[in-house]
Amino acid sequence: MQAKSLISITDFTKGEYLKIMHLAEDFEANPNQKLLQGKVIATLFFEPSTRTRLSFETAINRLGGKIIGFSDSSSSSVSKGETLHDTIRMVSNYADMIIMRHPLEGSARYAAEISNVPVINAGDGANQHPSQTLLDMYSILKTQGRLDNINLFLVGDLKYGRTVHSLIMALLQFENPIFNFIAPPELALPNEYKIHLTEKGIRYFEHAEFTDIINAADIIYMTRVQKERFIDPVEYEKVKNIYILRNEMLRNTKSTMKILHPLPRINEIHTDVDSNPKAYYFTQAKNGVFTRMAIIAHLLNLK
Repeated sequence: MQAKSLISITDFTKGEYLKIMHLAEDFEANPNQKLLQGKVIATLFFEPSTRTRLSFETAINRLGGKIIGFSDSSSSSVSKGETLHDTIRMVSNYADMIIMRHPLEGSARYAAEISNVPVINAGDGANQHPSQTLLDMYSILKTQGRLDNINLFLVGDLKYGRTVHSLIMALLQFENPIFNFIAPPELALPNEYKIHLTEKGIRYFEHAEFTDIINAADIIYMTRVQKERFIDPVEYEKVKNIYILRNEMLRNTKSTMKILHPLPRINEIHTDVDSNPKAYYFTQAKNGVFTRMAIIAHLLNLK
């Protein structure tokens, strides 16, 4: 039987989402549990990463496992022309799990079909980033006390933002989400997601600006305009600073509202927001360690 992997956020059921939340809470309370003793985890990062790679590696260390892999494909045989197929076949002989980031959409699904050990998608191009979504959900649950009836404002790069795409699909499993999409036309949410929301009868609204409407938000989810996804640098320059969240804009927002961001940020959240108690993005990143511990433990049936 092929190992259970996490490639798309839809690979998990609502029940599994809730199990991950429960496990993350357990790991946050007791982060040093040597459940991976004697196991080897491969981290294959064909694309740069700071938080995702380091939080996965921290999770593995907290669980007592060993790490092999690379953080730069130029240091692997890929630089010699080795195919993804051969890399995955080889590494799955060495490790008990593969965690992979790759710039090509669909690469993680392809890897899971080849591998005989579980694969976790740590981001495949502009497609999906399911472990980020699960830590986002854990952050929402911790700050709002629920995952139902969330009014979510998604701001910035909704076209290429894989974290946005995954979070939308996950929250569809819960009651009565409301989505507010704030993006320039060049970075609007792809139509297939809007069609899916319409078919499900889910309310969503599209806006060009968000200054006058964010008082209704439970969560403001800011995103970086991703320079690396643009072929034309002129197009990037047109939209790179289109939305900047400043502290003064938060004056009348809900007292329980929190600001999330998958990070890294560039200019889209001004540093004057950092001292506001509604800024949650650095704690959100910390939550990634516990959530990724939970994902690993769940896929390897360790807990």
